[in-house]
Amino acid sequence: MSDPRPIIARLRDGGGLTPEGAAQFARGLADGSVSDAQAAAFAMAVVTRGLPVSARSALTLAMRDSGDVLDWDLPGPVSDKHSTGGVGDVVSLILAPLLAACGAYVPMISGRGLGHTGGTLDKLEAIAGFRCDLPEADFRRVVGEVGCAIVAASGDLAPADRRLYAIRDEAACVESIDLITASILSKKLAAGPDTLVLDVKSGSGAFLGDPAQAEALAQSLVSTANAAGCRCSALITDMDQPLARAAGNGLEVRAAIACLRGEGSALREVTLALAAEALALAGIDDAADRAERALDSGEAAEIFGRMVAAQGGPGDLIDAPDRHLAAAPVTRDVSAPQGVVAGIDVAALGHAVIGLGGGRVRAGQKIDHRVGLSELRRLGEATEGRIAVVHAASEAEAEAAVDAVRAAYRIADDAPPPGPLIRGRVPPSDPVDGGQA
Repeated sequence: MSDPRPIIARLRDGGGLTPEGAAQFARGLADGSVSDAQAAAFAMAVVTRGLPVSARSALTLAMRDSGDVLDWDLPGPVSDKHSTGGVGDVVSLILAPLLAACGAYVPMISGRGLGHTGGTLDKLEAIAGFRCDLPEADFRRVVGEVGCAIVAASGDLAPADRRLYAIRDEAACVESIDLITASILSKKLAAGPDTLVLDVKSGSGAFLGDPAQAEALAQSLVSTANAAGCRCSALITDMDQPLARAAGNGLEVRAAIACLRGEGSALREVTLALAAEALALAGIDDAADRAERALDSGEAAEIFGRMVAAQGGPGDLIDAPDRHLAAAPVTRDVSAPQGVVAGIDVAALGHAVIGLGGGRVRAGQKIDHRVGLSELRRLGEATEGRIAVVHAASEAEAEAAVDAVRAAYRIADDAPPPGPLIRGRVPPSDPVDGGQA
């Protein structure tokens, strides 16, 4: 590429980022002609100067277009979902087949866990034989035949983002809402959806725990996606307690199966809310009632089972999860004094799962899909002498996790009722023209 320094200098000095500059810089990130130092300088300029919607959209599209962009020719709307991450957040495993049961097609490209939040791919790989690394032809076949597939991104999708993402961490630019927005959406839009629903978490277990930051991120994501031509809305949801009563890969798959088989829960409530939002975005009538019927009838469960089998897993997972989800050899109750759960440090619960070997602190680290936490008490519930069950690979790891979980809970004689699961909504915005910032 030509010299990237004028693009950096213009941005640094308040001159903004043009679509041409964004495209040039993204190409340089992807082909290596932009150095690490230049990428770090660009990221810091974005942090200090900020980007308006038009420039965020230009950067998002440029990073999307730095690699392959999938295009779909299917007899229904193509929908996708993204969550900013939490503990016990296993919505994707339920939502993808639920949307497919309602007439949408869901080619979901997901990620792995890093830090205290879990990853959708790690959960699915707890299922014996399940393959996340499908070639594109197989990915397309499963989506077309089943209605949904959940896979890992290939190296050809949004390579500019992959490069910039790694450098942002070293350059102390991770928290930039502009860069978070471009990173998330460049990957999601590369999968080719017509519509996108976002689940932005807020609370002690969220990536951005402050409610004002969560609101700002939701607004940024929605405005940028719509400006980039993808109809999008967001729900801001509670992460002051784990969404499911389980944390840890195999245990969360069990929670998803229980929800698909009709168990009522907070997980069900949030999933149905996101399903109704996604179906409405796609123009499907009677969205909320249709989603509830598809879940209660077992149709979503049947499609999930077909997706698992089509991606190499067992054909009877829904009916026999114990046969295909390995159990940890050690289980220990986490005792607690009598009282009511008045507070939970959700991030600490996520770190307890990591301590058990169920998460990773660096990319590529091997994890134990068996371990984690189950039967987690929720806010406002009586402890009845126990707040969780630890599933561990060894006695020593179990004891350490028991102490960590106990420390994460605050027990009182009484507590106010917990807040709503759905804390806010950002509706679709009108598309705006991209252009010079």
